[in-house]
Amino acid sequence: MNNKHKLNETFNEKGEAISPVLSKNVKNFLIDIDGTICDDIPNEEPERMSTCLPYPDALKILNKWYEEGHIITFFTSRTEEHREITEDWLKKHNFKYHGLLMNKPRGGNYHWIDNHIVKATRFKGKFTDLVVRTKNIEVFER
Repeated sequence: MNNKHKLNETFNEKGEAISPVLSKNVKNFLIDIDGTICDDIPNEEPERMSTCLPYPDALKILNKWYEEGHIITFFTSRTEEHREITEDWLKKHNFKYHGLLMNKPRGGNYHWIDNHIVKATRFKGKFTDLVVRTKNIEVFER
């Protein structure tokens, strides 16, 4: 990580070190590939992965976020066997990114539980800059 992505030490209430965090002005984006930055290509049809086109607004916004210093990591249900074709496709279309995580569970209906803040945004057809909205969410009862 470069200096823009410096991790800051954090401590629990007992003064013990816990997982470090990024500065508040840096976002850690986890971006799905199929159906989010390009057409939805199932793993069962990998021959389509190299010929699909990226959504132009996705390429523009993600590269903008990268240039602003945010971390871009692609998170996909594609398997390790599809890593090379996926990396080649990202490079061919000039996506700027920091990492690629394969083998995301398939099927949707994701519910992420973490000890860090998680903000989820459902993609509905167009990438734009993000705006703040208030919505109901599920939380653990105290």
